[in-house]
Amino acid sequence: MPSWEHFPHEADIGVRGQGDSPEVAFEQAALGLTAVITEPGSVRAEEAVTITCEAPSLDVLFVDWLNALIYEMTTRSMLFGRFQVKIDGLRLSGQAEGEPVDRQRHEPVVEPKGATFTELQVDQNDEGQWVAQCVVDV
Repeated sequence: MPSWEHFPHEADIGVRGQGDSPEVAFEQAALGLTAVITEPGSVRAEEAVTITCEAPSLDVLFVDWLNALIYEMTTRSMLFGRFQVKIDGLRLSGQAEGEPVDRQRHEPVVEPKGATFTELQVDQNDEGQWVAQCVVDV
């Protein structure tokens, strides 16, 4: 069952996504990233933004994906609540759907600065679920 969660890490916050594939784990981690800022369910899917990344490994691809989302959120003043990811080898093409930040409705808590390599992990657990996680600097 796809899911996301936060895990504690000193002053920053860990983001973890889980699912049946790396794509689903990346999508769930993106929801966890949004949840650092606001309730993901409060974000309307009004506009789609295409994101592409390529990296030398699946781990680095995950960090690049989250950092691309942070960049798009910052430069567009948007929040995203729906994600679609396709991974072909070490190339990711994805879509993030969201809306401009509404400070009254979204009540943003923090602004993520970047995904880091701290506690970075992208692999399958003993149950066969994919886990994608890292610490996000806030």
